Order: sequence, then structure tokens, then C-alpha cells
Amino acid sequence: MRMGRNPIKENQNPYFRARKQAAEWDARLESRERASELIGIAAYTLADYELGNVKRVPADKVLIMADLYNAPWLLSNYCKNECPICGFLPLATEEKNICSVTVRLLKALREDELENMKNQLLEISQDGKIRDDEVEAVRKISEYLDGIAEVISEFKIMSDKALKGK
Repeated sequence: MRMGRNPIKENQNPYFRARKQAAEWDARLESRERASELIGIAAYTLADYELGNVKRVPADKVLIMADLYNAPWLLSNYCKNECPICGFLPLATEEKNICSVTVRLLKALREDELENMKNQLLEISQDGKIRDDEVEAVRKISEYLDGIAEVISEFKIMSDKALKGK
């Protein structure tokens, strides 16, 4: 085994992980040099991305890598961890299996909880404003919806990959 093939520092990097996972079904992605050609960047630039030597990977390159590697989770990972605007959004940042996603989605979409939230929202919005005594309920509703949004983004990552077929 050659030294330096998989440096410890890069093993946890999402761009490196995505390329290595994709290399399991596309041999062109095994080498950084060939992958960089397919992305349209220099090999040293891809190395910088995979080693975390850049503050922010350009969004257009993340789009290309997500498509090339069939790793839709790279997009939400970028939005959650690198984008200065979207970092606070409730997005999933990794691919999960269908069982885990289904259980979480069905749990989040329980009819009684949705009905309760709907009734609270209708009551709060009747007068067109949020009163001081309604702030806590609005905060809880917002947290509940953030949880649903995260599970939905997990489902989207899983389904986008499955529908692409790799």
C-alpha cells in the first residue's frame, strides 16, 4: 500500500467522501486528476477542496460535483455548512436509508399533531398579528416545522439519489 493515498485529514471531508463513494461505481473518479478534469478544475484545486484548504468551495463546482458523484446531499451540506446565507436552515446534510427517513417522516406527520398545529395557527392568525401571549406557541410551531423540513430534505436526498439510479 502506498503512503499518502488517503491522508487522515481528508477522509472526513464531504467532497472527498462523495468522490470516493462515487468511485465505487465510476472508476473515472478514483483519481483526483481524472475527477478534476470532469469537474473542469485543476487537480490541485480539487485537492484543496478535499483537504479543506479553501474557505468556501464555489457553488457552481458543488453543483457539478453533486451531479457527477450522484451525491445530492452535497448540496444541502454546502447550504448548511458553507453558505453564509442558508447556514441556519433546517437541512439534512447526509444521505440516510429509506427506513430511517420513512419512520421519521411518518412520526413528524402525525395527524393529531398537524391538526393541533393547524388549530393553533388559525387561532393566532385571526387578529392578523402575534400577541405577546402567543409568542411561545409560535416558537413551538416554528421548531416543529423545522423538524419536518429537515426530514423532508432527508427524503429528497434519498429519493434524488435513488431516482438517478446509482
